[in-house]
Amino acid sequence: MRRLALVAGAAVLGAALWWRKNPSACPYSQRFWVEAPHPFITRARLCEILDPQPGERLLEIGPGTGYYTLPVSGWLSPGGTLDVLDVQQEMLDHTLRRAREDGIDNITATLADARELPFPDDSFDGAYLVTVLGEVPDQDAALRELRRVVRPGGRVVVGELFGDPHMVTHAALARRAEPAGLSVERKLGGALWHFTRLQA
Repeated sequence: MRRLALVAGAAVLGAALWWRKNPSACPYSQRFWVEAPHPFITRARLCEILDPQPGERLLEIGPGTGYYTLPVSGWLSPGGTLDVLDVQQEMLDHTLRRAREDGIDNITATLADARELPFPDDSFDGAYLVTVLGEVPDQDAALRELRRVVRPGGRVVVGELFGDPHMVTHAALARRAEPAGLSVERKLGGALWHFTRLQA
């Protein structure tokens, strides 16, 4: 029994290491991971650090099934819009279906890759991505693209949580931000979780 437990533990560790070295988006078939309550990286804390204002245009990368999307879209009203971008059409469809059910009509969905954002320069007042950056195979390219599409003086908020095999630590994010043209403005959290606000 002990040997079986060791083998199982080694298999889990091996899978986690492989997954970390081969980042990819959470498949739609495993969406329960993104629908579960998010300890520490709460909606209220996202609101605090993102500081969305009515009338703004924001971008969310990797909305999953809309855990943060739906409240953020409300914070932008009246007059604001939220663009959501994902590499999986199923996630976008799920999020838009939930929005329609709640009577929300200020969300636009785009199927695309964070490494090549299909938006003109300076399109957004801000952007955010929560437990998503580590899933992007080229984080540097994603950060450069975010800097390009967010207007000068705008903000990019990155949220991360310990336990996610793709977690990007605050220190790692800070190292990547500067070459992309972003500077660390503020941080909530510590070693186990953080919301970091970067300035464009």
